[in-house]
Amino acid sequence: MEQKELQRAIEAILFAAGERVEASRLAMALETDETEIMQAADGLADALAFDRRGIRIIRLEKGYQMVSSGEMADYVTKALETRKPPKLSASQLEALTIIAYYQPATKAMVEQIRGVDSAYSISALLNKRLIEEAGRLNVPGRPIQYRTTPDFLRTFGLSSLEELPPIEKVSFGEPPAGDKVPAAEETSAPEEA
Repeated sequence: MEQKELQRAIEAILFAAGERVEASRLAMALETDETEIMQAADGLADALAFDRRGIRIIRLEKGYQMVSSGEMADYVTKALETRKPPKLSASQLEALTIIAYYQPATKAMVEQIRGVDSAYSISALLNKRLIEEAGRLNVPGRPIQYRTTPDFLRTFGLSSLEELPPIEKVSFGEPPAGDKVPAAEETSAPEEA
């Protein structure tokens, strides 16, 4: 299949899907390899952006999705009478940040780093589909682990988690050998007279 025909097919599939479609699935449907799909999809995305069209194709991890142009957001919102998604509170943003950097992360890990109960924040993030369950940790009590979703990437304008800015992560184990805290010296209490 030639490049233009491949791009037309990708455009039709992404429009009909209304959600992210994995490059591997596009390759299977269009009977070509993933590299060709990615080149065609990236070329189509560039062409739509260059022409300042009302739609865009964005790459989300190893998949693609058709979305409306950010420049047209006001018109789309007015026409469809959609409300902007509620803003994240500071506590929700903190919890989301921890999950994004430490995923899969448990509620206990989020609470340990934040120092406060985070049940409400995690519940709100699940409802907003910014995080999802990612199995259970194999320890007593089997706590639920959480990870970010493609909606998280889309909301923050990221194509993959590698685009998150680097941070200094908190370690949960023993301090490194050079950082060990010396044992407290014994002091004798003054004798009473």
